[in-house]
Amino acid sequence: MENKYIAQASKGNSQAWRYVVGIVIVIVLTGLFSLPYNFAIASKIDSGTADATRIQDFSYLMTLFDSNVSLIFMMLPFVGSLVGLYLVVIKLHNVSWSVFSSSSSKIDVKKIVFSFLLWGTISAMIILLGVLLNPEEIILNFKPAKFALLFLIAIVMIPIQTSFEEYIFRGYLMQGLGWISKTSWFPLVVTSIAFGLMHIANPEVDKLGNGIMVFYIGTGLLLGVITLMDEGIELSLGFHAANNLITALLVTTDWTAFQTYAIFKDFSSPNLMAELILIAILYPLLLLVFAKKYQWTGWKEKLV
Repeated sequence: MENKYIAQASKGNSQAWRYVVGIVIVIVLTGLFSLPYNFAIASKIDSGTADATRIQDFSYLMTLFDSNVSLIFMMLPFVGSLVGLYLVVIKLHNVSWSVFSSSSSKIDVKKIVFSFLLWGTISAMIILLGVLLNPEEIILNFKPAKFALLFLIAIVMIPIQTSFEEYIFRGYLMQGLGWISKTSWFPLVVTSIAFGLMHIANPEVDKLGNGIMVFYIGTGLLLGVITLMDEGIELSLGFHAANNLITALLVTTDWTAFQTYAIFKDFSSPNLMAELILIAILYPLLLLVFAKKYQWTGWKEKLV
């Protein structure tokens, strides 16, 4: 049984060289949209308000600007990335965005909303449970004006970031590698590992060690399986947006990539094993919910 989602690549220009050129275009546009942040940091260094020798220190970097401003700077490259990918898909591969997104006739917004609400609710419950069980180390951090601005920035910029990551890994690379290799398992494995490695520079890795890569690669694997089984990217779009948005709004720490004016601030010591056990339980349950609701069949054929 051919995976209909991977076969969508055949509806446009799908030569291997186009994918190479496409990735280069996306990288170039990402770099261009990174320039404002680089110029702002350079300006701080030139004015003597920033120490050039500490720029590689993420924690120090986060102190140079207000966290809402930093969030905009961090998200801006993803705007360029998504614009670049859209142009590549439409112009270089000559495929409509809806065909690129799903094997159905159109993008199913209801699936995006369901996945967002499901994982968003679970994430919020886990965070709030942590607040109740550990009130000494997870404290109220609510600053109404700052949070209101954060909310406006986050609901616009974070879905752009998460959508790009889904469309480049579970979309562009999944379809491209799948169509070229004529398999499902190869793009599933490669994109999951690549998704994990993309996060290797995150400050969480320094804090928790390389073991956190199990979480990142495992999440990539989950989203890849969801995409292949549902033969569309909608469910993974909703999951990823909920995961990042709820975290950015509800809880912040001094050692994660997202340092925001969230409602709560967590001063507790991170527990990698607890995180891994949690996803080992929740991710299979999430798959079962999706499989039941959307009546998935043909697991072996669609994934292998």
